[in-house]
Amino acid sequence: MRSFLGVVGGAALVLALAAAPAGAAEGADQDFTIQDSRIKESSGIAASHAHPGIYWTHNDQDAPLIYGVDSRTGETVATLTMKGVGTPRDMEAISVGPDGDIYVGDIGDNKDGTWDHVWIYRFPEPKQLRNQTVTAKQYDVKYADGPRNAEALMVHPKTGRVYIASKNENTGGLYAGPERLSTSGTNVFRRIGDVPWVTDGAFSPDGERLLLRGYFSAKEYGWKDGRLDGDGRSVGAPFQGQAESATYTTDGSAMMFGSEGLNSGVVRVDRPEAERPSEKAPGASPTKDSGGATGGTPEERGNFTLGVIVLGTATALVIGGKRLLRRR
Repeated sequence: MRSFLGVVGGAALVLALAAAPAGAAEGADQDFTIQDSRIKESSGIAASHAHPGIYWTHNDQDAPLIYGVDSRTGETVATLTMKGVGTPRDMEAISVGPDGDIYVGDIGDNKDGTWDHVWIYRFPEPKQLRNQTVTAKQYDVKYADGPRNAEALMVHPKTGRVYIASKNENTGGLYAGPERLSTSGTNVFRRIGDVPWVTDGAFSPDGERLLLRGYFSAKEYGWKDGRLDGDGRSVGAPFQGQAESATYTTDGSAMMFGSEGLNSGVVRVDRPEAERPSEKAPGASPTKDSGGATGGTPEERGNFTLGVIVLGTATALVIGGKRLLRRR
Protein backbone atom coordinates (compact mmCIF):
# COMPACT_ATOMS: atom_id res chain seq x y z
CA MET A 1 0.00 0.00 0.00
CA ARG A 2 1.10 3.59 -0.59
CA SER A 3 1.71 5.54 2.58
CA PHE A 4 -1.10 8.02 3.05
CA LEU A 5 -2.20 7.83 6.64
CA GLY A 6 -1.05 11.22 7.85
CA VAL A 7 -3.59 11.63 10.60
CA VAL A 8 -3.52 7.99 11.59
CA GLY A 9 0.26 7.94 11.40
CA GLY A 10 0.50 10.83 13.84
CA ALA A 11 -1.80 9.15 16.31
CA ALA A 12 -0.06 5.85 15.89
CA LEU A 13 3.34 7.48 16.43
CA VAL A 14 2.20 8.75 19.81
CA LEU A 15 0.97 5.28 20.69
CA ALA A 16 4.14 3.63 19.46
CA LEU A 17 6.30 5.92 21.58
CA ALA A 18 4.16 5.13 24.59
CA ALA A 19 4.13 1.39 24.00
CA ALA A 20 7.68 0.77 22.80
CA PRO A 21 10.12 -0.55 25.41
CA ALA A 22 12.53 2.05 26.68
CA GLY A 23 16.23 1.50 26.25
CA ALA A 24 16.08 -1.63 24.10
CA ALA A 25 19.27 -3.61 24.48
CA GLU A 26 21.89 -3.28 21.79
CA GLY A 27 22.60 -6.21 19.52
CA ALA A 28 20.86 -8.39 17.00
CA ASP A 29 17.11 -9.02 17.02
CA GLN A 30 16.32 -5.88 19.00
CA ASP A 31 14.38 -2.75 18.01
CA PHE A 32 15.93 -1.09 14.97
CA THR A 33 15.25 1.61 12.40
CA ILE A 34 15.61 0.92 8.69
CA GLN A 35 18.21 3.42 7.47
CA ASP A 36 18.04 2.79 3.71
CA SER A 37 16.24 5.66 1.95
CA ARG A 38 15.24 3.28 -0.83
CA ILE A 39 13.05 1.30 1.58
CA LYS A 40 10.01 3.53 1.85
CA GLU A 41 7.26 0.92 1.93
CA SER A 42 8.55 -2.09 3.84
CA SER A 43 5.60 -4.40 3.32
CA GLY A 44 6.99 -7.70 4.60
CA ILE A 45 9.79 -8.94 6.83
CA ALA A 46 11.46 -12.30 7.47
CA ALA A 47 14.36 -13.34 9.67
CA SER A 48 17.31 -14.79 7.76
CA HIS A 49 18.11 -18.44 8.47
CA ALA A 50 21.65 -18.21 7.14
CA HIS A 51 22.76 -14.89 8.62
CA PRO A 52 21.92 -14.21 12.29
CA GLY A 53 20.46 -10.79 12.94
CA ILE A 54 19.65 -10.10 9.28
CA TYR A 55 16.07 -9.41 8.17
CA TRP A 56 14.86 -9.59 4.59
CA THR A 57 12.35 -6.99 3.45
CA HIS A 58 11.01 -5.38 0.28
CA ASN A 59 8.97 -2.43 -0.84
CA ASP A 60 5.35 -2.58 -1.86
CA GLN A 61 6.45 -2.02 -5.45
CA ASP A 62 6.88 -3.26 -9.01
CA ALA A 63 10.67 -3.68 -8.83
CA PRO A 64 12.14 -7.17 -8.18
CA LEU A 65 14.35 -6.03 -5.28
CA ILE A 66 14.86 -7.65 -1.88
CA TYR A 67 16.89 -5.97 0.88
CA GLY A 68 18.88 -7.58 3.69
CA VAL A 69 18.90 -5.28 6.74
CA ASP A 70 21.19 -5.76 9.74
CA SER A 71 19.16 -5.43 12.94
CA ARG A 72 22.27 -4.29 14.82
CA THR A 73 22.63 -1.13 12.73
CA GLY A 74 19.52 -0.79 10.59
CA GLU A 75 21.78 -0.65 7.53
CA THR A 76 21.22 -2.58 4.32
CA VAL A 77 23.99 -5.15 3.85
CA ALA A 78 22.68 -6.85 0.70
CA THR A 79 20.42 -5.91 -2.19
CA LEU A 80 19.10 -8.86 -4.20
CA THR A 81 17.75 -8.40 -7.71
CA MET A 82 15.51 -11.24 -8.83
CA LYS A 83 15.79 -12.45 -12.42
CA GLY A 84 13.79 -15.13 -14.18
CA VAL A 85 10.48 -13.53 -13.14
CA GLY A 86 8.17 -11.03 -14.76
CA THR A 87 7.58 -7.50 -13.53
CA PRO A 88 6.04 -7.68 -10.05
CA ARG A 89 2.67 -5.99 -9.57
CA ASP A 90 2.20 -5.71 -5.81
CA MET A 91 4.77 -7.51 -3.61
CA GLU A 92 3.33 -7.77 -0.12
CA ALA A 93 4.97 -10.59 1.84
CA ILE A 94 8.18 -12.55 2.37
CA SER A 95 9.04 -15.76 4.24
CA VAL A 96 11.96 -18.18 4.56
CA GLY A 97 11.15 -21.88 4.19
CA PRO A 98 12.69 -24.95 5.81
CA ASP A 99 14.59 -25.58 2.57
CA GLY A 100 16.49 -22.33 3.06
CA ASP A 101 14.66 -20.67 0.18
CA ILE A 102 13.18 -17.19 0.32
CA TYR A 103 9.54 -16.95 -0.80
CA VAL A 104 8.14 -13.61 -1.95
CA GLY A 105 4.40 -13.07 -2.30
CA ASP A 106 3.36 -10.84 -5.21
CA ILE A 107 -0.19 -11.30 -3.95
CA GLY A 108 -1.61 -7.81 -3.43
CA ASP A 109 -4.66 -6.72 -5.42
CA ASN A 110 -5.85 -3.24 -4.56
CA LYS A 111 -8.91 -3.65 -6.74
CA ASP A 112 -10.19 -6.12 -4.14
CA GLY A 113 -9.77 -9.25 -6.21
CA THR A 114 -9.88 -8.53 -9.93
CA TRP A 115 -6.66 -10.20 -11.09
CA ASP A 116 -7.34 -13.77 -12.11
CA HIS A 117 -3.96 -14.88 -10.78
CA VAL A 118 -1.07 -13.69 -8.60
CA TRP A 119 2.50 -14.89 -8.20
CA ILE A 120 4.96 -16.33 -5.71
CA TYR A 121 8.70 -16.02 -6.31
CA ARG A 122 11.26 -18.34 -4.76
CA PHE A 123 15.06 -18.45 -4.64
CA PRO A 124 17.79 -19.85 -2.34
CA GLU A 125 18.89 -17.56 0.44
CA PRO A 126 22.36 -16.33 -0.61
CA LYS A 127 25.37 -17.61 1.30
CA GLN A 128 27.13 -14.24 1.13
CA LEU A 129 25.72 -10.87 2.10
CA ARG A 130 26.45 -8.63 -0.87
CA ASN A 131 24.62 -6.96 -3.73
CA GLN A 132 23.85 -9.67 -6.27
CA THR A 133 21.43 -11.03 -8.83
CA VAL A 134 19.52 -14.17 -7.88
CA THR A 135 17.64 -16.54 -10.18
CA ALA A 136 14.09 -17.04 -8.94
CA LYS A 137 11.31 -19.46 -9.80
CA GLN A 138 7.89 -18.01 -10.48
CA TYR A 139 4.66 -19.76 -9.50
CA ASP A 140 1.21 -18.87 -10.81
CA VAL A 141 -1.39 -18.83 -8.03
CA LYS A 142 -5.18 -18.85 -8.08
CA TYR A 143 -7.76 -19.22 -5.30
CA ALA A 144 -10.34 -21.97 -5.48
CA ASP A 145 -13.13 -19.50 -4.61
CA GLY A 146 -12.07 -16.67 -6.90
CA PRO A 147 -9.68 -13.68 -6.91
CA ARG A 148 -9.02 -11.67 -3.78
CA ASN A 149 -6.61 -9.22 -2.17
CA ALA A 150 -3.93 -10.55 0.19
CA GLU A 151 -0.89 -9.28 2.06
CA ALA A 152 0.29 -12.25 4.14
CA LEU A 153 2.24 -15.29 2.94
CA MET A 154 3.60 -17.86 5.39
CA VAL A 155 5.74 -20.96 4.77
CA HIS A 156 5.43 -23.67 7.39
CA PRO A 157 8.88 -24.37 8.89
CA LYS A 158 8.40 -28.14 9.01
CA THR A 159 6.26 -29.12 6.02
CA GLY A 160 7.28 -26.32 3.64
CA ARG A 161 3.65 -25.80 2.68
CA VAL A 162 2.74 -22.24 1.68
CA TYR A 163 -0.27 -20.43 3.15
CA ILE A 164 -1.84 -17.08 2.25
CA ALA A 165 -4.18 -14.94 4.35
CA SER A 166 -6.52 -12.74 2.34
CA LYS A 167 -7.48 -9.23 3.41
CA ASN A 168 -11.08 -8.18 3.79
CA GLU A 169 -12.98 -5.54 5.75
CA ASN A 170 -15.26 -8.22 7.16
CA THR A 171 -13.77 -11.73 7.26
CA GLY A 172 -10.63 -12.73 5.41
CA GLY A 173 -9.67 -16.27 4.59
CA LEU A 174 -6.70 -18.50 5.34
CA TYR A 175 -5.68 -20.46 2.24
CA ALA A 176 -3.46 -23.53 1.90
CA GLY A 177 -1.44 -24.12 -1.21
CA PRO A 178 -0.71 -27.52 -2.71
CA GLU A 179 1.71 -29.77 -0.88
CA ARG A 180 4.42 -28.69 -3.32
CA LEU A 181 4.37 -25.67 -5.60
CA SER A 182 4.75 -26.30 -9.32
CA THR A 183 6.15 -24.04 -12.05
CA SER A 184 4.44 -26.04 -14.80
CA GLY A 185 0.83 -25.18 -13.99
CA THR A 186 -1.45 -23.13 -11.79
CA ASN A 187 -1.18 -23.62 -8.03
CA VAL A 188 -4.66 -23.58 -6.52
CA PHE A 189 -4.96 -22.31 -2.94
CA ARG A 190 -8.01 -23.52 -0.99
CA ARG A 191 -9.72 -21.84 1.94
CA ILE A 192 -9.23 -23.66 5.24
CA GLY A 193 -10.44 -21.08 7.74
CA ASP A 194 -11.57 -17.55 8.56
CA VAL A 195 -9.21 -14.84 9.80
CA PRO A 196 -9.60 -11.15 10.67
CA TRP A 197 -8.15 -8.25 8.65
CA VAL A 198 -4.54 -9.37 8.09
CA THR A 199 -1.57 -7.37 6.78
CA ASP A 200 1.15 -9.95 7.49
CA GLY A 201 1.81 -13.23 9.24
CA ALA A 202 4.46 -15.79 10.16
CA PHE A 203 4.81 -19.26 11.61
CA SER A 204 6.86 -19.75 14.77
CA PRO A 205 10.14 -21.63 14.14
CA ASP A 206 8.75 -24.79 15.76
CA GLY A 207 5.66 -24.66 13.54
CA GLU A 208 3.26 -24.78 16.47
CA ARG A 209 1.98 -21.19 16.29
CA LEU A 210 0.81 -18.79 13.61
CA LEU A 211 1.14 -15.04 14.11
CA LEU A 212 -1.29 -12.81 12.21
CA ARG A 213 -1.24 -9.03 12.46
CA GLY A 214 -3.48 -6.21 11.29
CA TYR A 215 -3.19 -2.44 11.51
CA PHE A 216 -3.99 -2.20 15.21
CA SER A 217 -3.54 -5.63 16.75
CA ALA A 218 -1.95 -9.06 16.36
CA LYS A 219 -2.91 -12.54 17.49
CA GLU A 220 -0.96 -15.74 17.93
CA TYR A 221 -2.89 -18.90 17.11
CA GLY A 222 -2.13 -22.49 17.88
CA TRP A 223 -1.43 -24.62 14.80
CA LYS A 224 -2.29 -28.30 14.63
CA ASP A 225 -2.69 -30.73 11.71
CA GLY A 226 -2.52 -27.96 9.14
CA ARG A 227 -5.27 -25.86 10.75
CA LEU A 228 -5.77 -23.03 13.21
CA ASP A 229 -6.13 -24.44 16.71
CA GLY A 230 -8.22 -22.17 18.94
CA ASP A 231 -9.30 -18.54 18.76
CA GLY A 232 -5.86 -17.05 19.28
CA ARG A 233 -4.48 -14.67 21.85
CA SER A 234 -3.44 -11.03 21.65
CA VAL A 235 0.32 -10.51 21.69
CA GLY A 236 0.38 -6.77 22.30
CA ALA A 237 1.64 -5.56 18.92
CA PRO A 238 2.89 -1.96 18.89
CA PHE A 239 0.83 0.77 17.27
CA GLN A 240 2.63 1.80 14.08
CA GLY A 241 1.87 4.29 11.31
CA GLN A 242 1.05 1.66 8.68
CA ALA A 243 1.56 -1.73 10.27
CA GLU A 244 2.41 -4.03 7.37
CA SER A 245 4.97 -6.61 8.53
CA ALA A 246 5.57 -9.25 11.20
CA THR A 247 7.87 -12.21 11.82
CA TYR A 248 9.48 -14.25 14.58
CA THR A 249 13.10 -14.16 15.64
CA THR A 250 14.86 -17.36 14.56
CA ASP A 251 14.82 -18.74 18.11
CA GLY A 252 11.09 -18.05 18.49
CA SER A 253 11.54 -16.03 21.68
CA ALA A 254 10.13 -12.83 20.24
CA MET A 255 8.15 -11.28 17.42
CA MET A 256 9.34 -8.41 15.23
CA PHE A 257 6.78 -5.89 13.97
CA GLY A 258 7.46 -3.37 11.19
CA SER A 259 5.66 -0.70 9.20
CA GLU A 260 5.84 1.23 5.97
CA GLY A 261 7.41 4.68 5.71
CA LEU A 262 10.84 6.23 5.35
CA ASN A 263 13.12 5.30 8.28
CA SER A 264 10.43 3.03 9.63
CA GLY A 265 10.99 1.21 12.88
CA VAL A 266 10.95 -2.52 13.61
CA VAL A 267 9.85 -3.28 17.17
CA ARG A 268 10.65 -6.42 19.14
CA VAL A 269 7.91 -7.88 21.35
CA ASP A 270 9.04 -10.72 23.60
CA ARG A 271 6.77 -13.72 23.53
CA PRO A 272 5.36 -14.37 27.01
CA GLU A 273 6.13 -17.71 28.59
CA ALA A 274 2.58 -18.97 28.82
CA GLU A 275 0.37 -21.79 27.63
CA ARG A 276 -0.19 -22.21 23.94
CA PRO A 277 -3.24 -20.29 22.61
CA SER A 278 -5.19 -23.52 22.05
CA GLU A 279 -4.61 -24.60 25.65
CA LYS A 280 -6.13 -21.53 27.22
CA ALA A 281 -9.38 -22.30 29.00
CA PRO A 282 -12.49 -21.11 27.09
CA GLY A 283 -13.80 -17.86 28.48
CA ALA A 284 -10.78 -17.25 30.67
CA SER A 285 -10.10 -13.64 31.58
CA PRO A 286 -7.11 -11.93 29.97
CA THR A 287 -3.94 -11.90 32.02
CA LYS A 288 -0.78 -9.86 31.88
CA ASP A 289 0.88 -12.44 29.62
CA SER A 290 -2.10 -12.65 27.27
CA GLY A 291 -1.89 -8.96 26.41
CA GLY A 292 -5.48 -8.37 27.51
CA ALA A 293 -6.79 -4.99 28.60
CA THR A 294 -7.34 -6.03 32.18
CA GLY A 295 -3.82 -7.30 32.78
CA GLY A 296 -0.35 -5.79 32.67
CA THR A 297 1.12 -2.76 34.37
CA PRO A 298 -0.77 0.55 34.73
CA GLU A 299 1.34 1.89 31.87
CA GLU A 300 0.33 -1.01 29.64
CA ARG A 301 -3.33 -0.56 30.54
CA GLY A 302 -3.05 3.16 29.78
CA ASN A 303 -1.59 2.42 26.38
CA PHE A 304 -4.47 0.07 25.65
CA THR A 305 -7.04 2.70 26.65
CA LEU A 306 -5.37 5.30 24.45
CA GLY A 307 -5.42 2.82 21.60
CA VAL A 308 -9.15 2.27 21.99
CA ILE A 309 -9.77 6.03 21.80
CA VAL A 310 -8.18 6.39 18.38
CA LEU A 311 -9.12 2.97 17.03
CA GLY A 312 -12.57 3.89 15.71
CA THR A 313 -11.45 7.04 13.92
CA ALA A 314 -8.28 5.44 12.62
CA THR A 315 -10.09 2.41 11.24
CA ALA A 316 -12.48 4.63 9.29
CA LEU A 317 -9.60 6.63 7.86
CA VAL A 318 -7.67 3.50 6.90
CA ILE A 319 -10.57 1.96 5.01
CA GLY A 320 -11.68 5.23 3.41
CA GLY A 321 -8.17 6.28 2.45
CA LYS A 322 -7.29 2.97 0.87
CA ARG A 323 -10.44 3.00 -1.22
CA LEU A 324 -9.62 6.47 -2.52
CA LEU A 325 -5.97 5.85 -3.24
CA ARG A 326 -5.94 2.42 -4.85
CA ARG A 327 -3.16 2.33 -7.35
CA ARG A 328 -4.79 -0.04 -9.80
